[in-house]
Amino acid sequence: MKKTILPTLLLSLCAMWFASCGNPKANESTTATADTLQTATTDTIVYEHDYLVKAGDTAPDFTLPTTDGTNFTLSEQRGKVVMLQFTASWCGVCRKEMPHIESQIWQRHKNNADFVLIGIDREETKDVVDAYTQKVGTTYPMALDTAANVFASYALRQSGITRNVLINRDGRIVKLTRLFNEEEFNSLVHSIDSLLAK
Repeated sequence: MKKTILPTLLLSLCAMWFASCGNPKANESTTATADTLQTATTDTIVYEHDYLVKAGDTAPDFTLPTTDGTNFTLSEQRGKVVMLQFTASWCGVCRKEMPHIESQIWQRHKNNADFVLIGIDREETKDVVDAYTQKVGTTYPMALDTAANVFASYALRQSGITRNVLINRDGRIVKLTRLFNEEEFNSLVHSIDSLLAK
């Protein structure tokens, strides 16, 4: 009996890991808050869900090439509400979340000059990203984080995705999400609406 239990247990654990797109904590609550520290080292504080930033922090600046041939610089968006979505083609949770981002966020606000949404693809080429977004059916802009260095300024490099970072007009982080559930996603949508109403 023990010989059959062990393989079954290992398969279950592997399935849970892949379902969370690389995060071994698949069953955790998915919102990082400013109050909950998960780990601390002498040099770096790591917040819930392996984030290196928290609500209230100024969002780390970056410049990345986009799939349309331009560059995206976060600091140039100051004065606007910005949503960053970290994703990759191999992430099943991302594929589940992205159509919701497209329909409930991008399609509602894409013509609002005060709103910016940028997907940030982790460690993949333009061709892969173009094929991936076409298959998923998303049209919002995508940037290429081919070395995952931008990702690593927001979360531990080895940690998983999907992740969303919502930034206010002053360049400060308002909300951080990890994985996808309907209640949290609705909260993200509400936060965007509230920020744009100000």
